[in-house]
Amino acid sequence: MRIRLCLAALSLVGGAGIVTLTAPTASAATCSDIDVVAARGTFEPGTLGLIVGDPVFSALQRKLTGKTLSSYAVNYPADLSLTSTAQGNADLVNHVKAQATACPNQRYILVGYSQGANVVDNSIGISSAGAVVGSPIVATLPAAVEPKVAAVLLFGNPIRALGKSVTGTYRSRTIDFCATGDPICENGGDDVLAHLGYTADATAAATFAAGKV
Repeated sequence: MRIRLCLAALSLVGGAGIVTLTAPTASAATCSDIDVVAARGTFEPGTLGLIVGDPVFSALQRKLTGKTLSSYAVNYPADLSLTSTAQGNADLVNHVKAQATACPNQRYILVGYSQGANVVDNSIGISSAGAVVGSPIVATLPAAVEPKVAAVLLFGNPIRALGKSVTGTYRSRTIDFCATGDPICENGGDDVLAHLGYTADATAAATFAAGKV
């Protein structure tokens, strides 16, 4: 019940005053230094995601002043359908592979919030099967692309409620925010509104990513 309430609250976030943020224009710009690839949360409005993707991209623009940045909003339903996360997983991997071919020197910052964190988890080889709106892995970033991923920024990551986290080669490049009481990422969490507060972590996430670029 808490999870349903949380997802319902997310769909209504436009009425919570967060819409005052200025959304960046999402694009796969030709051969920028860094492409910020963002997977939004379930029902989340905004260009890259109003709660996480948009403010994180803005924070990265402030932190990485010596770099050119482009952005890409993962193209997937971000709804409660059984195939939603899998579609996002496939789209993220296809986008990064295409960019890596077109722009050999480009690097990537992967951003995922809520269901979008499942999308990113799957794409780097950590299955979200069994998590809230999770799915089995359908595609992973190839080994040749792995060194080009500068940072992985995750928020309200559902696999954490299963006791899982990012391990392996991406671990040192990953920061994974889970607010106290967030029922999506904390087993037994009971604070629905905690899942909607990750905008406050945008600067910390950008600072982490800047240290990895």
